[in-house]
Amino acid sequence: MLTGCRNLSWTFFSLTSRRLWTRQSFKSRAALCSSAFSSVLHSLPSSTHSHHFLPSRQSSARLPLSVNFSSAHSSGLMELKEVLQVLEQLAPLSLAESWDNVGLLVEPSKPRPVKTILLTNDLTDAVMEEAVAVSCDLIISYHPPLFRPIKRLVQKDWKQRLAVRAVEAGIAVFSPHTSWDCVKGGVNDWLVGGLGSGQVSVLSQVLGAASHSHKLEFTVRSAEELNMIMEELKACDSGTTLQHSGSRPDSSGIHVSVTCCDSALTPSVQALLGHSTPSQSLSIVKLEKHPLLGHGQGRRSVLDQPVTVGAAVQKLKSHLGLSHLRLAVGWGQTLESSVCTVAVCAGSGASVLNGVKADLYVTGEMSHHEVLDAVAKGTSVILSDHSNSERGYLAVFRERLAVRLPDSVTVVLSKADRDPLEVV
Repeated sequence: MLTGCRNLSWTFFSLTSRRLWTRQSFKSRAALCSSAFSSVLHSLPSSTHSHHFLPSRQSSARLPLSVNFSSAHSSGLMELKEVLQVLEQLAPLSLAESWDNVGLLVEPSKPRPVKTILLTNDLTDAVMEEAVAVSCDLIISYHPPLFRPIKRLVQKDWKQRLAVRAVEAGIAVFSPHTSWDCVKGGVNDWLVGGLGSGQVSVLSQVLGAASHSHKLEFTVRSAEELNMIMEELKACDSGTTLQHSGSRPDSSGIHVSVTCCDSALTPSVQALLGHSTPSQSLSIVKLEKHPLLGHGQGRRSVLDQPVTVGAAVQKLKSHLGLSHLRLAVGWGQTLESSVCTVAVCAGSGASVLNGVKADLYVTGEMSHHEVLDAVAKGTSVILSDHSNSERGYLAVFRERLAVRLPDSVTVVLSKADRDPLEVV
């Protein structure tokens, strides 16, 4: 799968550290912050009273507490933008696939405190009725209800109808989709965990976004020429910081290495070509993006305790809360064959699982011929239907989100959300 540029400026908080922060601790610490700063505020000019005190996003063990001094926040209420900041910290949208449509999809025109959040795998008519009935302020729909560009909002299209309904009810709609798939500890880690502990690796690694994408190497005759050229290059880089290094002068001059971003590449090269010595020695190197370890699509686990194919089926039924699964036994295998390695991809995982060596594939759906290809290679396949491979993670995420919100916010799981297919 193609991946877009990834933003490195984020922090992933472990579940263990999150549980240290209970709702009571949120309230007590918020109260302490308010008390501690109240005396300071009285001594400050009135223009400073609207400042927001935000902790660094690099903090790895503390709740991302945003403290401002508006009347809404002092009563424990949260605005939509504050909830979105928490969601970003749990699973940065920069991790999502480049083709995906993630983030805030519907934003009400009149801001209001978020009191009720509804989690669902899919936003359907039934789920929207439920959201309205519980006076929901924000729907977090794992799958984006708006995916392809639309030219009109009419009632005959069910997705457009839901968007209109959300706007009319003043309900915001947010979708994380593949950012939840890719994040460490997300949907795919939850799914592979259903077969027990093991040595887990990522199948399709997320690549980090580099602020500088090219390296220019050239030679100058003197320090004076270098200073002059660097001033020209800085003007080409649209205000971003150039990184450069130079070696000690030798008989050929000073050897210089400069990194720049994509947008600065062409003007930087043109500037260097205007100088005789740099133009004769110029070389351009494309910088590779580095992987973000632990984040990406799909997982492969070498199980600590191998299981049989039959036992794997039973474990996954329990993990997914299902009474039935579909199973294709690999060529030469039986229900008693040992499963030492398993590869998983939530949803429709054939493109990620294709070519991966494992005793067992687990995903929501694969085509007939994709299953045949896997079976012919001796790999067994378990299919749960698309959303059944994802929905169980909502309960896990609910706990992670709830401990980061004040008591004034209720996070509920949809009771109307279900896979459209069932065994009859």
